[in-house]
Amino acid sequence: MFLKRLKIENGSQIIRDISFYKGINLIVDETTTEDKKESGNSVGKTTVLRLIDFCLGGKGENIYQDTEFKKTKNTKVENFLKENDVTITLILNEDLEDDKSNKIVIKKNFLTYAKKVQEINGVSFSNDKEFSSKLKELIFDSDSNKPTFKQIVSKNIRAEKNSLQNTVKVLHPQTKPEEYEALYLFWLGINSDSSDRKQKLISRKRIEENLQKRLREDSNLSQVTQALLVVNRKINELEKTKTQFNLNENYNEDLSLLNQTKVSINTFSTEISRLEMRRELILESKTDLEKDIAEIDVTNVKKLYEEAKVLIPNLQKSFEETLEFHNQMVKEKVNYIIQELPSLESDLALSKRTFETLLLQEKTLTEKLKKTLTEKDFQAMILELNKSYERKGNLEKEKGFWETSNDKLQQIEKELKEIEEGITSNDELIQDRIAEFNKFFADISNRLYGEEFVLSPDRNDKGYELIITDLDGNIGTGKKKVQMAAFDLAYIQFADRLNIPCLHFVLQDQIENVHDNQITNLLTEIVSQINCQYITPVLRDKLPDNIDVEQYQILSLSQTDKLFRIE
Repeated sequence: MFLKRLKIENGSQIIRDISFYKGINLIVDETTTEDKKESGNSVGKTTVLRLIDFCLGGKGENIYQDTEFKKTKNTKVENFLKENDVTITLILNEDLEDDKSNKIVIKKNFLTYAKKVQEINGVSFSNDKEFSSKLKELIFDSDSNKPTFKQIVSKNIRAEKNSLQNTVKVLHPQTKPEEYEALYLFWLGINSDSSDRKQKLISRKRIEENLQKRLREDSNLSQVTQALLVVNRKINELEKTKTQFNLNENYNEDLSLLNQTKVSINTFSTEISRLEMRRELILESKTDLEKDIAEIDVTNVKKLYEEAKVLIPNLQKSFEETLEFHNQMVKEKVNYIIQELPSLESDLALSKRTFETLLLQEKTLTEKLKKTLTEKDFQAMILELNKSYERKGNLEKEKGFWETSNDKLQQIEKELKEIEEGITSNDELIQDRIAEFNKFFADISNRLYGEEFVLSPDRNDKGYELIITDLDGNIGTGKKKVQMAAFDLAYIQFADRLNIPCLHFVLQDQIENVHDNQITNLLTEIVSQINCQYITPVLRDKLPDNIDVEQYQILSLSQTDKLFRIE
């Protein structure tokens, strides 16, 4: 595709209508350098390139906003574009010499929402992504998501910092290696349907790695697994305790009854001891009294008693009677003492039976209380159990995150490996394509500088990247601009040789830094031999004297005739 026409309209009024031609297209700033107060700034020569970029999917802010200081705006231009509903129309032709060839008409304005105009061949696209995808389909015959249309054409429009400083790394500084790989393969005409998939996989991989990085701040999978074993063991112990011990709502009553039972046991133990002691005392007294019963030789005592009677004639009682009386008295004492024994034995037996009952009751209550918990203790145990289950839930969730993430990473790595193997299988083709490209690249650079630039692929763990080697090893600003021009022009030759769809125009700003010899050679010889358009804004005073400016000029601007023709 070639640039055919760029039209700037304010309603029905045409502000600019610029036609483009094959070969050199100069946007000339007529400002002279003789007046030191004048400069070539702000007349709009670079804005032409930015308007083309805007029509090819650019945001358009760089037309009125400083690219470095975003808050610095040319409000006059911004207000003019928006308040007057300025419309930009860009026409691309497949063949500039054949008006019946395929044509793409792009129309855009700077408004938003319902007032936004964004058309391709009369069809409106409110969605920017769909707009760019349609352009990619029409120009490059591709419906893949990656690389994006804007990335593909970035080297064709060298009007901003990255594309003005870098020959192949023309995208945003934060662009990832896998995006560049997809772009480079596309430039080389190597269809890799897996490029989009690879970028998505790498993006997902970064997400999982960032997730694991956050997880690792607390613990790793091994720590989580071990902690889970500990908490499961604790839960099992608590559940076992919960099963063995029951909640006793009458715990306090049972505890009080147990204490009363112990008091009663002590009381009855004391009573039994008292009764047994009493019984022993009675029996000892009985034994002692029974020992007092006279068991003597009555015959001998009787003789003594009779002798005493001789001496005491009035002795009225006989010895037998006296002895009988003594023994009788002893027996009566014994009977009196032991008469308490039946009652005592009965009380003792009853006390012992009660004592045994109390002991059994104490044992029963003790066992019961051992296997029961107070409501307070039970609630504390339930609380601890709930905390353990909550901890278990969190650990299992964390473990699940780890395992799911590891599974995802494993699957991603597997798919990436398969994709890498597929891309690597194209290594020979990549080398061949770059070798073909270098035929044109080295030839143009040699004709411009007498040196040969060489493009080579570098394969690393992040994929392919392209590197340009300057065999001289020394490259300044001007030489860098020549390198860019050589690369872009060589690419058009390369694409045409291999029938790779491409844009046949190169927009390059700031060629004033290039030495006159190279500018002359570029504008008068090289471009004319290539099926392309080379569009560049330039100060007339900066062009070599031997350049026929009028022959190549498509637009003339000055401080009195700026691009949008506003004061």
